[in-house]
Amino acid sequence: MKLLVINPNISDDVTALIESEALRSASPGTQLVVRTAGHGVEYIETRFESLIAAGAVAEIIAEHHGPVDGGPIHGGPIDGVVVAAFGDPGMPALKELTDVPVVGITEAALCAAALQGHRFSIIAISDRIQPWYRDCVERFGLGGRLASIRSINETLNGIGSVQQDFKETLLALSRQAVAEDGADVVILAGAPLAGLARELRGQIPVPVVDGISAGIRMAEAVVGLHSGQHRAGSFAPPPVKARRGLSENLDAALAAAQQAARPAAAPAAAAPAR
Repeated sequence: MKLLVINPNISDDVTALIESEALRSASPGTQLVVRTAGHGVEYIETRFESLIAAGAVAEIIAEHHGPVDGGPIHGGPIDGVVVAAFGDPGMPALKELTDVPVVGITEAALCAAALQGHRFSIIAISDRIQPWYRDCVERFGLGGRLASIRSINETLNGIGSVQQDFKETLLALSRQAVAEDGADVVILAGAPLAGLARELRGQIPVPVVDGISAGIRMAEAVVGLHSGQHRAGSFAPPPVKARRGLSENLDAALAAAQQAARPAAAPAAAAPAR
């Protein structure tokens, strides 16, 4: 199994954190291709920044989708995609672009939390990020199970050092979510916190979910189910229509998805028996 793991922000430090936790989480035999967004922002806090990141993620998926002008597939074919930023930039629309499963770490973390408790809390890296995260939880239909979103309310020194700089703060916020908000599960949200759940294991009195770990394991599970592809319904590829200004890779990936979704020709009717 080969998974394409995409960091939707431009921080190489965050990509390194993602890759380290993804490698620890992946099953033996799972190959990871880890990529960083080619354009965007250092870290994503708002809906608009998420909109920018979605385009960068789509471009990377398109690069790995299939050959352009008969050339080789970039990095070889993939079996699934993990969008490795909390808030899942571009999701669920990215599911329309490719015929392999696309899993966001938010949906993976929420599913993991829902399996382990009734109410969950999200621990985030900034106050500004809260409205966007709350939107995401509501979109998944889990607003009634959200105990709280607690976050760091100090200026970050650097996105790659959040864990080291604010470990005690994040631990205190997690404990408060349990004691004061009634959380049965704590989600440490965002790729900058990748791997912290392992370090804090045993120090928080409820299950703690790491988004990157959940994303990798959920993607492996969905790929392994061999459930089939979206050829109809709300996640079918977009209809064929005129388009302009897309990159070569993205245009080719969209065309391939649309071609695959076309119904096969009906078999010829058999001649009547004589």
